[in-house]
Amino acid sequence: MSTLITNLPTQKVWVRKEYLCDHKDGFGEFVEGMWVCAKSIPGRAFYFETYLPQYGAMYDKLPISAFVAEPKTPDPDLDLPNLQFWNCMDYNVTNICKQIVASMEWEVRTRHFGSLKGTYICTLDNYHGDIDTIDSSCSELPDEHKSFNLIELENGQFALYPNNRCRIYDISMTPNDVKTPDFKVSTEWYQVENGVKWGRLGDCHDYFWTTPEEREEYPMVNNDEGMETP
Repeated sequence: MSTLITNLPTQKVWVRKEYLCDHKDGFGEFVEGMWVCAKSIPGRAFYFETYLPQYGAMYDKLPISAFVAEPKTPDPDLDLPNLQFWNCMDYNVTNICKQIVASMEWEVRTRHFGSLKGTYICTLDNYHGDIDTIDSSCSELPDEHKSFNLIELENGQFALYPNNRCRIYDISMTPNDVKTPDFKVSTEWYQVENGVKWGRLGDCHDYFWTTPEEREEYPMVNNDEGMETP
């Protein structure tokens, strides 16, 4: 079952009014809002649905570039490709909080504006949730999948950035001299059942099952307390 929409944490924002007027009017004006949910459509930026209390209305399909933390033009003023690095990868989307790193100091490396610090809010992540539909996306390919970490930047804008464009610092665990990652993109499919030289269990109906190879190499002794290996 496709999800398309996911709830968002309660977050007060200001909407740049030109986004509410189809970019024909409202430039330099801001409307108070509260995030409601986000929509994921492959090949597009995430669309945010936002409640506008002054109007008693909700407005849909706003990109991350429509929002600021305060009712003023940010400096620097990043455009959409500098605020969301990749398009959505599937219709299926989930939203989580990476709790252990949520309170740490975040830094994102933008396309054209260098590195900016920020505060973590949550993470949006795509997946292919319906096995009966053709997977035409890259959301589950190990070398193509990306997470979308939602960050409030120090310039007052919000951003959606993948892990490999973020640095995360903890005052207790991170040293002063931080290493530069020399990692490679993962291309492996990890699984633990196929291709393992271990045996099969189709001819064993015991509760404490073992393969023929195990029974031969490690004879089991049953007693009142369970099984023991000599």
